[in-house]
Amino acid sequence: MEKTSDHEFGDSVPIQDEIRNDSVVNTSKGRWERVWPVIACGAGLFSDGYLNSVIGSVSTILSKIYPKEYKSSPARQNYTSDHFSRKWTLLVSTIILIIFAALCAGSYGAGDSVTGLFAALTAYRFFLGLGIGGEYPAGSVGCAESTGELKSGTRNRWFIWFTNVQIDFGFLVAAIVPMIVVLATTENHLKAAWRICLGLGVIPPLSLLWLRIKLKEPEAFKRESMAKAKTPYWLIIRLYWWRLLVVSLIWFLYDFSGYAFSIYSSTILANLQGNDSRLWVSFGWNTLINFFYIPGCLAGSYISDWVGPRYTLAGGVFIQAVFGFIMAGCYATLSQPSHTAAFVVVYGLFLAFGEVGPGDNIGLVASKTCATAVRGQYYGIAAAVGKIGAFVGTYVFPDIQAAAGSDVVKQGQYPFWVASCLCMFEVFLAVVCLPKIGQDTIDEEDRRFRQYLIEHGYDTSMLGLKTVDSEVVVESQTAAPDLVTKQ
Repeated sequence: MEKTSDHEFGDSVPIQDEIRNDSVVNTSKGRWERVWPVIACGAGLFSDGYLNSVIGSVSTILSKIYPKEYKSSPARQNYTSDHFSRKWTLLVSTIILIIFAALCAGSYGAGDSVTGLFAALTAYRFFLGLGIGGEYPAGSVGCAESTGELKSGTRNRWFIWFTNVQIDFGFLVAAIVPMIVVLATTENHLKAAWRICLGLGVIPPLSLLWLRIKLKEPEAFKRESMAKAKTPYWLIIRLYWWRLLVVSLIWFLYDFSGYAFSIYSSTILANLQGNDSRLWVSFGWNTLINFFYIPGCLAGSYISDWVGPRYTLAGGVFIQAVFGFIMAGCYATLSQPSHTAAFVVVYGLFLAFGEVGPGDNIGLVASKTCATAVRGQYYGIAAAVGKIGAFVGTYVFPDIQAAAGSDVVKQGQYPFWVASCLCMFEVFLAVVCLPKIGQDTIDEEDRRFRQYLIEHGYDTSMLGLKTVDSEVVVESQTAAPDLVTKQ
């Protein structure tokens, strides 16, 4: 059961708030004016997916070029950072991505020092992580707010198309590009190959730079922002602590399994390749594994509009748990080289349904279970907890395997048993603890939040950026011309 606060929300809203609480969909914008901010906010997540994922293939290449030096290099570590904002965070993040993606590709150690090369790559990747960390929450919440201006019944899919689908497509392209580059350069020129792979990461954010410059703040943010008002943190905590706890816990569990299961890629590839040690073949199988994300996230985007994010998340992760139990129960057979195709199919479906469920919907849930005024920070905290889950899972899963002792089959089974049980817990949390999320949830939550603040003595006249475009209030002018003038 959802817990919110210790009060009941009234039905009446003071007349000073009626104008701002008119639905954001009721503006004079045309279709393209409504759609392109969604694209501008969310499409940058393709860059995040590519730049985050391609480093895995680059690491493989570097380990072949410099096997001894790379093994002890700090370049093996990953860094992320979460920041909260809208337009300017997106613009600054885009610039950071362009600059440091280029610097990563051109990493160089003084005097051709390999140690210096890895030190430079580590430093540039750190700052690239700051750009990714700024892009992810800002792009997602900006995208969610912009979809509120689109046609009802399609808003969830538009959000997912330009958030999780972009990230997954970035993963897929990041798997395809190294395969093609290594084929083109051959393994005799791997020093050029890894730089090309990283350098191509400059193109996606560069292509979005103009859109980001022209981007305006979403209408919901213009109306409800607390940028120029005192933030009542205690009231916000009292209202949203339970929701934030549930969303963060689901995200933690999803990333705990999702990131940690990346350790299985090497096992799968080893089975698939057999005695074939060609690098492009390894990257080719990696492409196949990443491909399974795409049908999952596309299917989930439509299901989310049809049955709602809560039940889509719960249903997707439930089916993922079923395939996880199948993987665990049949691991002794599936892990044999002669059954590699069956292994890949079942494992791919395991990944695909993870995208149908929490992959598509956890960001949507985090974006729409709070008011616009606090959405960036709320989302950022939930995403940060998710990254903690990824960190914990990466370190705990090897211990889970170690608990199986020398039994190779049990070493493969135990993580699937644990992950599937956690998936079932996610189902419980989603069905029992998450609120209903409809097509108009952003408008409704903003009205609810304003009423809550008013009932607790907060002056809501300070909300908003005070630079609302005329189109925001045009629909209210007929009903309350005097109020519009005063605004």
